[in-house]
Amino acid sequence: MSRMIGTVSRGVRAPIIRQGDDIVEIVTNSVLEASADAGFKFNDRDIVAMTEAVVARAQGNYATVDDIAQDVRTKFGGETVGVIFPILSRNRFAICLRGIAKGSKKIVLMLSYPSDEVGNHLISLDKMDEQGVDPYADVLTLEKYRELFGYEKHRFTGVDYVEYYEGLIRECGADVEIIFANNPKAILNYTKNVLCCDIHTRARTKRILKANGGEIILGLDEILNAPVNGSGYNADYGLLGSNKATEDQVKLFPRDCQPVVDAIQKKLFDATGKKIEVMVYGDGAFKDPVGKIWELADPVVSPAYTSGLEGTPNELKLKYLADNEFSALSGDELKEAIKNKIQEKDDNLVGQMASEGTTPRQLTDLIGSLCDLTSGSGDKGTPIVFIQGYFDNYTTE
Repeated sequence: MSRMIGTVSRGVRAPIIRQGDDIVEIVTNSVLEASADAGFKFNDRDIVAMTEAVVARAQGNYATVDDIAQDVRTKFGGETVGVIFPILSRNRFAICLRGIAKGSKKIVLMLSYPSDEVGNHLISLDKMDEQGVDPYADVLTLEKYRELFGYEKHRFTGVDYVEYYEGLIRECGADVEIIFANNPKAILNYTKNVLCCDIHTRARTKRILKANGGEIILGLDEILNAPVNGSGYNADYGLLGSNKATEDQVKLFPRDCQPVVDAIQKKLFDATGKKIEVMVYGDGAFKDPVGKIWELADPVVSPAYTSGLEGTPNELKLKYLADNEFSALSGDELKEAIKNKIQEKDDNLVGQMASEGTTPRQLTDLIGSLCDLTSGSGDKGTPIVFIQGYFDNYTTE
């Protein structure tokens, strides 16, 4: 009988990881111990993945609010700073905003609407339409926003992020003015010095502002892109991908991850004789149809992975074959015809109708999303994910 099980994703428990721990040793040992405990065997092209959080924690990649404040003050001069397109998050952005506010005399906070970049809604699309607001053209003051929409609280967190961010900035000693706009150029009517806090559109935002008279134009990726007073840093992403660690400290996105995944792959090969792929993962890349939140608040899903995880899936759509090319077949005859088709498929199926409907995304984005859903973000205690059968297909026995 053919094998009945396809892809399996297992959360692997690990010790609580602290700064200075040997992440390579911990991940390797945890996976080997899980194999002994659960009785699974290793195969070539299995996947071991670990959350970016435990890698950054082992690296000690932390910074304080005061470190952020000093970097902002040094780069912007300590006067008025436009802070545009931040996401609405107590975990992801609020502590960064505290540091930005402490390093400035005044913050002009420009929020996108009806939602932030990753889908957290300030207001509903329906309410915006009812009020006749054009999000592509209209710039709203805080007073006008309150007049039109009142005090809206996030459906899951119960927080009015406008009020929350305003209070936070004032608590840090800075003046604050809040506007709502989706065109980056709107901020230049208030200040020429702008910190672009968007994640995936930051290059475009910076380009537009520089082309239209902006003077000091930086992104969050350029704050703490080097150490401040011996702090952690990320040369590629700065504050992007950071999370709240304590009330006064952020954990930054991990850096120098490629040597980590390569070393884990080698240790696992030495222990098992199998070439196992390894990756670091952060947020998955998927959208919640109820909350409308696009999960990916990190700059990338995976900052590092071994070479076998390069590329995109090269798959045939089984239901297309069954409904079209082999529509006259059934039972074992259909099964064998599809198996033969898979075995004969081209190495590159791009543009072929038989692959239409397969997921055209990077492998690391797909696998990272699977890992993120497997490990969760709470108290499961499984920062390592072990995946088997991901690269199998209908012909694999």
